[in-house]
Amino acid sequence: MLKAAVVGLGWWGQTIVRMMQDSAKVRVVRAMTRSRVGADFAAAQGVDVCSDYAALLADPTIDAVVLCTPHSTHLEQILGAAAARKHVFCEKPLALTRRDAEAAIEACNASGVMLGVGHERRFDPAIMELRRRVAAGELGALLQIEATFNQDKFLDLGSGNWRYSAAEAPAGPMTATGIHMLDLAISFLGPVDRLMANVGTLASGLTNGDTLGVLAMFRSGAQALIGAILATPYDGRFALYGSQAWADVRDISHPDAPSGAAVTICHKGDRREQVEFPAISAVRANIESFADAIAGESLYPMSQEEMIWNIAALEAVFKSAASGQVEKVGG
Repeated sequence: MLKAAVVGLGWWGQTIVRMMQDSAKVRVVRAMTRSRVGADFAAAQGVDVCSDYAALLADPTIDAVVLCTPHSTHLEQILGAAAARKHVFCEKPLALTRRDAEAAIEACNASGVMLGVGHERRFDPAIMELRRRVAAGELGALLQIEATFNQDKFLDLGSGNWRYSAAEAPAGPMTATGIHMLDLAISFLGPVDRLMANVGTLASGLTNGDTLGVLAMFRSGAQALIGAILATPYDGRFALYGSQAWADVRDISHPDAPSGAAVTICHKGDRREQVEFPAISAVRANIESFADAIAGESLYPMSQEEMIWNIAALEAVFKSAASGQVEKVGG
C-alpha cells in the first residue's frame, strides 16, 4: 500500500482524495493546504492536514506526494520531493517549459524516485482499446487526429483563482483541457514538429482565453486538430483516422463523474462497429499504475520522452498563441 500525501486541496485535489478512498493500492494519509475550506474537507475525510511543504516532506511515513498545485510551482515542488526521496505524481502540465520538464525528470532520476503525470485520459477503456487496435494494424497508417475537450466548470471559480492567470495558464484552455488531447495525440503519433495555435475570449470573463484551436504537425507527417473551450457545456471527443479505418471515441459525461464512452469504428467498405465502454475512474487507474511502477510490478505507461515531447509542444502552443505564427517545437 503506497502512502501518499495530496498537496493542494482545491477542486481537483479534493476530487483525487475522493477517488482514491477505496483504492487497494494507494492510501491518502496526509494533505497540505493553506485554506480553511481545504482543511475542513480533509478533516471530513479523516485525512491529517498540514500547511508546510517542508514538514510534509520530512514525514518518514509518506512514500509519495500528489501535486495538485499551480503550474508554476511544480518544478520547485518536484525538486524538493526528489531531494527528500519521495515519489512524485504531478498533475498536468508537468511544467510550463521544456527546460523545467527536463529538470524535473533529471532530479527524479538522480534520486531514484518515480515520476507520474495526471494524464488520465490514457487510461480510459475506449482509448486503451483503440491503442490495441492500432498496435494490431487495424487502422493502417495513421493520418490525422481530431480531438476536443470542452467544459464550463471553470466559470464557477472565483475571479482571483490562479486558473484565470495568464502567467499560470497561458493560452487559456490549453493547460486546463487541451493538453490532455495533445498528450493523447503524441501517444499515438509521436513528437510534434511545428504547430499553429489561436486563442480568444469570446463568451466569458476568462481574460487569458476561453476558446482555443491548435493545428499540430508531427514529425511523422500526420497532423492533429485540437479544440478546447471553457465556455460551453462538456463535450469530449477523440477521433483517429487511418488508411484502413477510423475510430471516433465520444465521452458520455465529464471524466470527474464518468459514465463511459461510445465508440464508432468504420472499416473500409463503410463497415461500422458501435461499441460502448463502461465507466471507470481513469484518475484512480493512473495513480494506481504509478504505484504499480514504484512496486516494480509494471512499467509506468507514459515514457519520460513523451513527457518532454508534451511540454515542448505545450510551450510552442503558448508561443504561437502570442505570435499568431506557426512555431517550431523546440528539441
